[in-house]
Amino acid sequence: MPVRFEALSPMLQAADLDATVAWYTAVLGFTCVAREEGWVRLERDEVALMFITDAEFGAPQVTGAQYIYVDDAMALWTAIKGRVDAEGGPEQTDYGMLEFTIKDPNGYLLSFGQPMEGGG
Repeated sequence: MPVRFEALSPMLQAADLDATVAWYTAVLGFTCVAREEGWVRLERDEVALMFITDAEFGAPQVTGAQYIYVDDAMALWTAIKGRVDAEGGPEQTDYGMLEFTIKDPNGYLLSFGQPMEGGG
């Protein structure tokens, strides 16, 4: 019997946990659901992100983006655009998504996307 994968929760290095929690809760509406020394778990709806501060991991770095599907990309963009700069978008892609990308305080790219009618 194959094993069923349940969820993906990235664990990312944070430069400053307090600043990270403050930004994700104030800007994106996440809730800090668990916290221990050097680690936090943030959740909003079905999305969970974990952050740690661990010298073994070095400086925060990822070569890609965290891609979050949302049900209304433009409503989210309208709600946050005065507090963040767009790294890209909002734009409708040729692959049928309405997307925009921002950076968090650690420099991680967060892309938000919504399938458009007949696409994605």
